[in-house]
Amino acid sequence: MGNIDKAIELLYMSPKTEIESRTYCSILQLSAELKSLQDGKKVHSFICSCGISIDSVLGSKLVFMYVTCGDLREGRLIFDKIRNEKVFLWNLMMNGYAKIGDFKESVYLFREMLDFGVEVNSHTVSCILKCFAALGSVKEGKWVHGFLLKLGFGSYNAVINSLIAFYMKIRRVDVARKLFDELSDRDVISWNSMISGYLANGFSEKGVELFKKMLYLGVDVDLATMVSILQACANCGDVSLGRAVHGSGVKASLHLKTTFCNTLLDMYAKCGVLDGAIRVFDLMGVRTVVTWTSLIAAYAREGLSDEAIRLFREMDREGVSPDIFTITTVLHACACNGSLENGKDVHVFIRENDMRSNIFVCNALMDMYAKCGSMEDANSVFLEMPVKDIISWNTMIGGYSKNSLPNETLRLFGDMVLEMKPDGTTLACILPACASLASLDRGKEVHGHILRNGFFTDQQVANALVDMYVKCGVPVLARLLFDMIPSKDLISWTVMIAGYGMHGFGNNAITTFNEMRQAGIEPDEVSFISILYACSHSGLLDEGWRFFNVMQDECNIKPKLEHYACIVDLLARSGKLAMAYKFIKSMPIEPDATIWGALLSGCRIHHDVKLAEKVAEHVFELEPENTGYYVLLANTYAEAEKWEEVKKLRQKIGRRGLKKNPGCSWIEVKGKVHIFLAGNSSHPQAKKIEVLLKRLRSKMKEEGYFPKTRYALINADSLQKETALCGHSEKLAMAFGIMNLPPGRTIRVSKNLRVCADCHEMAKFISKTTGREIVLRDSNRFHHFKDGVCCCRGFW
Repeated sequence: MGNIDKAIELLYMSPKTEIESRTYCSILQLSAELKSLQDGKKVHSFICSCGISIDSVLGSKLVFMYVTCGDLREGRLIFDKIRNEKVFLWNLMMNGYAKIGDFKESVYLFREMLDFGVEVNSHTVSCILKCFAALGSVKEGKWVHGFLLKLGFGSYNAVINSLIAFYMKIRRVDVARKLFDELSDRDVISWNSMISGYLANGFSEKGVELFKKMLYLGVDVDLATMVSILQACANCGDVSLGRAVHGSGVKASLHLKTTFCNTLLDMYAKCGVLDGAIRVFDLMGVRTVVTWTSLIAAYAREGLSDEAIRLFREMDREGVSPDIFTITTVLHACACNGSLENGKDVHVFIRENDMRSNIFVCNALMDMYAKCGSMEDANSVFLEMPVKDIISWNTMIGGYSKNSLPNETLRLFGDMVLEMKPDGTTLACILPACASLASLDRGKEVHGHILRNGFFTDQQVANALVDMYVKCGVPVLARLLFDMIPSKDLISWTVMIAGYGMHGFGNNAITTFNEMRQAGIEPDEVSFISILYACSHSGLLDEGWRFFNVMQDECNIKPKLEHYACIVDLLARSGKLAMAYKFIKSMPIEPDATIWGALLSGCRIHHDVKLAEKVAEHVFELEPENTGYYVLLANTYAEAEKWEEVKKLRQKIGRRGLKKNPGCSWIEVKGKVHIFLAGNSSHPQAKKIEVLLKRLRSKMKEEGYFPKTRYALINADSLQKETALCGHSEKLAMAFGIMNLPPGRTIRVSKNLRVCADCHEMAKFISKTTGREIVLRDSNRFHHFKDGVCCCRGFW
């Protein structure tokens, strides 16, 4: 390589009149080879200062220098002045624009070139076909194909190879294969174009087949072939072939090539052979940022997030600067193991290295914060973003939804629709928020949006829509939509089975479960939890046992704690308390608080104080800070009028500094959610609600109903207990619904805790007296009250 500084120094020292044009051309060529724009500009400036006329030869070399050094603007100015019939010059400019993604300008130059009468060559064809493929200009690309045949280029390998690449990029694999099969003298580029094309179109197996045929025919492979086939092995999970390619690569000394090693490492990682990926990494002499990122991604993919973060720190110590892909990969690793502190360290790195303006980095950062439960930090990143795309909005909306912040989810969705059109992912995140709030009106609005924009064909959206109607208390509509899903997956069936279980329609759940198996879809662990839950909440004891045995004997699924909890709950609700206790004691795995809690709940239902005390010891030992279990035992004592024991238990709760979750119910009226707290009279219509409840209570007494005062859970006279019961949040919400919803409209109330028996009786009475249907969702299940009867039939 020549010394550019010395050449320019000699140029300045030589008499201007004695310098030949070829001297300038030589120095410009050297500047281009070194990509030294600054030196090239010096030579250009010197030429201009000498008053030398720039002819086509010198001009072409100047264009070559500027384009090669990346200054297309200056190169174009000279090109427009000296454009001639030299195809090289036109190809140079077209390729220059194509490299920076300005395909339209390349196409414009191609048309100008034809008008100028310049004869195209294979390089022209290759460039323009790439441009048409990138622009999706299928018609124009096909025109070029016909144009080439007319010019007699149909037998040129380079031209056919370019056509193969074009048709592969526009996903016309069949046409590409036909061209390949008709090519009599295929070179390695022909084979590579087909193999890489198959990979790009998702046909990795076909790529592997073609590679094997290539070897059978004795065609020499090159680095590009080996890289493509390793990618195919990664996609297919064919580690055997990958290892064979590895061996061949070593024999051909390709293991000295960084590109080969990076692809090899990635192949082992994606095939789940982490030790192979580590071995390749350790043996590499030169490790690029791609190398480090690939192994970090491999650790994250295998669930070894701590190792991924450790490797990222090691990479930094080695002085390798991470790129955008490294940052997004390590943020994903932090998100996977909930490592908020490590994620914040990466955030500091992003700030220090001025990466905050990159949309991919910001999206990954928000995702990390959301998955670590820090929505405040995620929102800060979101607000600072100069540009937001659909992924940015979906990440925040999904984060709020998954972190049980439904109000924030719906608020942000409202902001989003003002700026951007939601997609299927957005809607699949919004529907759970509607379901969480039991906001049927909002859910119906989203449903309308789905239908208008054709999103029901999206499986994820369809499943979320069914789930929304289930959790908003409309299982009939949920079933209608379920039946409309053209291709139901396991999630579709499980959502419907679980929905029937929540509403106490156990027999419907069993029928649906059987239909699922008849459709050829086998249940998984979650499906069995759903069917066991359905049996439990419908009192289907024998059926529950049968499914528990089917799970183990027919489906080879080992029961987990959740399955055992369902069986305990089933036995306890059915009054088989001793059997439930014995079942827990015989479990092959250690029972958790949920299992003992299910039995404790059964003890309360069936008023077995003695066993409740015994069970409570296990519960308090496992979860001493869970106030719900203390309240459950206190309820058991109170119902048995053991007020001294209630007092002791409340003192114990006080000493531990525990706080009982206050009863809270809400109801949606005219698109607004109204919230009621137990014993709270701050609502604007509180006085009217109190009057209505007293009137209803009096009417109930006239018909022979008397309040179940043992559920007041206070040691007081009957009047005080009755007054306390009137303040239960679900009663307040039901009364508000009667007052504010049109006659005949279903009253839909949600509660954060389990409904008490007195409120349950009052809901039955209200449904009979007012002729309204009441749907009450508590923490445990749904209750449908109609004509004085509840769907639960006492199993709650």
